[in-house]
Amino acid sequence: MAEIATVARPYAEALFRVAQSGDMAVWSEVVSELTQLGEHPDLQAFASNPSVTQAQLADTIAALVKTPLSAEAKNFIAMLIENRRMTLLPEIGAQFMVLKNAQEGAADADIQSAFEMSQAQVAELLASLEKKFGRKLNPSVTVDPSLIGGVRVVVGDEVLDTSVRARLQQMHVALAS
Repeated sequence: MAEIATVARPYAEALFRVAQSGDMAVWSEVVSELTQLGEHPDLQAFASNPSVTQAQLADTIAALVKTPLSAEAKNFIAMLIENRRMTLLPEIGAQFMVLKNAQEGAADADIQSAFEMSQAQVAELLASLEKKFGRKLNPSVTVDPSLIGGVRVVVGDEVLDTSVRARLQQMHVALAS
């Protein structure tokens, strides 16, 4: 069986081409909402229910999306349902965002902090990270108390870990060897 990313790629690329010819901000919002819906276990269960028709599933998804859907978006949803590809929505959304970020010269930054950060702290950290990585970053900040202190930043396949936990692990490795 083909890998999920391989099957999702043509859908994401087609959706991105449509978004380029329209309003990218609106399409990004729609794709983000569809991605969240696709990850929801209740919707997955509803979609896999054999007594639910394709039209009912399409109407339910359209009703759950807050952003008004264009005819192209409704056609996209109907096509996914018809081809039984609803489970691909999270991967399609992830690949769409990668394409969008590549076009904008940006990247997603997953920032994990040991403590809650204020907007000013996030802005200051983001400014220094953008200099370090040489591109615009779209931050996603989460709190992870297991870090003990500091932050852990993941941008693509690059990791910058300045947490106390990472330093303790480095010390443990150095002492153990």
